[in-house]
Amino acid sequence: MDQEKVGQALRHLRRVDPVMRDVIRRAGAFRLKPRRDRFYSLVSSILSQQISGKAAASIRSRLEDYVAPEKISAEALRRIKPDQLRRIGVSSQKAAYLLDLANRVQAGELKLDRMARLTDEQVIEALVQVKGIGVWTAQMFLIFSLGRMDVFPHDDLGVRAAIRNLYGLDELPDKETSHRIATPWRPYASVASWYCWRSLEFKD
Repeated sequence: MDQEKVGQALRHLRRVDPVMRDVIRRAGAFRLKPRRDRFYSLVSSILSQQISGKAAASIRSRLEDYVAPEKISAEALRRIKPDQLRRIGVSSQKAAYLLDLANRVQAGELKLDRMARLTDEQVIEALVQVKGIGVWTAQMFLIFSLGRMDVFPHDDLGVRAAIRNLYGLDELPDKETSHRIATPWRPYASVASWYCWRSLEFKD
């Protein structure tokens, strides 16, 4: 992400939201660096669905070892059969998702190298055509691969938990409450969301 824009984002968030100002003070510098390998990023997101980060990292590592010395790519994945993916710990459902992603990329239906030219809405629309990729996964791609500055993943459990904790709510906020709290963050909701995730690491 452009450092000048990050600076603008931090100044904006400190000015409009005292809670976010305190989170930024405690969490320190903004350290998100977009992942350059977009296909790998989507594979990681699919593997991470509904399992712990540690379990996902283990499966991802086994997949990397399996395709070595190649890297994880559409071409490499298309050569792996579903039962081989299952043997390294990928569920049959996720194996189907990965192969659908690989086939669409290889066929040119999903042009990951052109995503940067699309609007956020167009990126989401393109990605949700892939089996197993929903709006949340597409939003993570926008933030962590494309470095988009104004994405607010209101369904993300971590963001909702952070909002509950930081803003003194009794329970996890619904969509309307989340968006109301996030409105002042615009047009830097991605940066604020990153700080929400960091706030979960605070030791009070």
